[in-house]
Amino acid sequence: MPRGDGRLTHDLDPQDAGPQDACGVFGVWAPGEEVAKLTYFGLYALQHRGQESAGIAVSNGRQILVYKDMGLVSQVFDEATLESLKGEIAIGHARYSTTGSSVWHNAQPTFRPTAAGSVALGHNGNLTNTAELADLLAARDVESGRGSGKGETATSDTAVMASLLASYPDRSVEEAALEVLPQLRGAFSLVFMDEGTLYAARDPQGIRPLVLGRLDRGWVVASETAALDIVGASFIREIQPGEFIAIDENGLRTERFATAEPKGCIFEYVYLARPDTTIADQRVFSVRAEIGRRLAREFPVEADLVIPVPESGTPAAIGYAEESGIPFGHGLVKNSYVGRTFIQPSQTLRQLGIRLKLNPLRDVIAGKRLVVVDDSIVRGNTQRALVRMLREFGAAEVHVRISSPPVKWPCFYGIDFASRAELIANGISVDEICRSIGADSLAYVTLDQLVEATNIPKDNLCRACFDGIYPVALPEDDVIGKHLLEVQDQLPLEVIQ
Repeated sequence: MPRGDGRLTHDLDPQDAGPQDACGVFGVWAPGEEVAKLTYFGLYALQHRGQESAGIAVSNGRQILVYKDMGLVSQVFDEATLESLKGEIAIGHARYSTTGSSVWHNAQPTFRPTAAGSVALGHNGNLTNTAELADLLAARDVESGRGSGKGETATSDTAVMASLLASYPDRSVEEAALEVLPQLRGAFSLVFMDEGTLYAARDPQGIRPLVLGRLDRGWVVASETAALDIVGASFIREIQPGEFIAIDENGLRTERFATAEPKGCIFEYVYLARPDTTIADQRVFSVRAEIGRRLAREFPVEADLVIPVPESGTPAAIGYAEESGIPFGHGLVKNSYVGRTFIQPSQTLRQLGIRLKLNPLRDVIAGKRLVVVDDSIVRGNTQRALVRMLREFGAAEVHVRISSPPVKWPCFYGIDFASRAELIANGISVDEICRSIGADSLAYVTLDQLVEATNIPKDNLCRACFDGIYPVALPEDDVIGKHLLEVQDQLPLEVIQ
C-alpha cells in the first residue's frame, strides 16, 4: 500500500479536495401543498451535503416529471421552473459524486420506466457491491430480452438501483423494493417514488442519517432534521437501519427488510452534518462543543486567543475556549459566496487561492498566541497555507487543534476523501505533520474521546476513516471505486431523460 510522504503541493485554491460531503435527499408526500417548493427549500437546507448537481422529481398522480442540472440548488431552480413542477409527491437530491463522475447524466433523481408506470430515486451513501449488482442487472436484462446492457452512459450505483427496481415486469415498485433492498451492501439512505407513493429506506447499518417528519397535511423524509425545520415539519423519528417506509393516500406503513446492525458514521458529528441537526438524539452542535472541551483537557497550551476555521471549526473552538479559559474570537473571515467554481486559477493564483475563502483579521490576531481549531486534516495543504497566512498577518504563535483523530483510511460509504496514499496522516507522525504545516504545535482529539463526546456506544459507530475497521465488507480493489462502472465493458443502464 503506497504511503503518504507529507510532501505538500501548492494546490491551495478553495477546491482543494478535503472531505467532500455525502449527498442530501429529501422527499415529501403532501396533497394540496406546493411540494416542489417544499423540496427546493429542503434541498437548500441540505446544500452542504452536495454541491455538484441538484434535481427534483414530482408526481401529479399520473406521471413523474424530473428536472435536474449541474450546480447549486439556487442555480438549478428558479421560480418559473418550480411553478411548472406540480404534484402531490416530490423527491429531491443534492449530489456530491462518490460512484460515477460529476456529469449531468449522473445527476439525481434517477428516472426509470416500469411495467406499470415509472420510478424516480435519490440516494445518499455509496454501495460496496455495485459491480455484483450490475452483473445481476445485466443477467436479468438478457433473460428478459430487454437487451445486452451495453453502451449506456449512466455510471452511478444509484442508476443500478433504479434499473433493478424497474426490472420486475410483474411486480409493483413496492414489491420490487422488497426484493432489491436486501441485496444492497454498503451505505444507502434512499428516497424514491412511483406515481402514487413516496418510499424511503435505510441500510441495515444506518451509516448515513435519514429522518421522518410530519406536516399538517403530509409527511417528509430528509437526510437531516435541519431540512425538516426549514419546511415547518415536526420531527417524528429516525428511519431505522434496515427499515422500508411507504407513504400514500392510505397512510404510512413500514416493514423491515434486514436486521438492524447500527454503525452510524462518526464523521457526521465531526463535519458532515449541520450543527443545528440532531442525530441519534444528539444535537450536533453540542457534540462538537464537547469535542472542543475534551481537546482542551487533553492538549492544553498557553495562548491568548482561540479562533475557529469557519464554519465547521466554530463549535469545537467555542468548547475549547470554555474549557481552557482562553478568550474565543473570530480571527478569520469567511467569504460565504465562494462555492464550486469551474474557473481554474493560474499557478500563481492557486498559491494565493485560500484567501478567496478565508482572510485574517490583522487587528485581532497581530501579536497573539493563537489556538486554531479545525475539524480535520486530509492532505494538509489548506492548513499549511492557513498557518503561513496567519503568521504573515502578525500571529506570534499558531497552535493547531483538530476535532477529529488523524484520517488514515479512505471512506467507501459516501464520503470522498483523498486516496490512502494522499492522506498525510497515513505516512508520517503528528510531529512531522506539525512541521509540514508550519505550526508551533499540533494535536488531534483521540478516538476514544471523540466517541465519548457523541454519547453513542463505540460499537454502534462507523470509525473506519480513523481506525480502518470497515463495518461492511469491501470487495477487491478492482471492483470498487468512484469510476468502477466507467471502465467496464458492459454498462447495464439506461438513461431516460
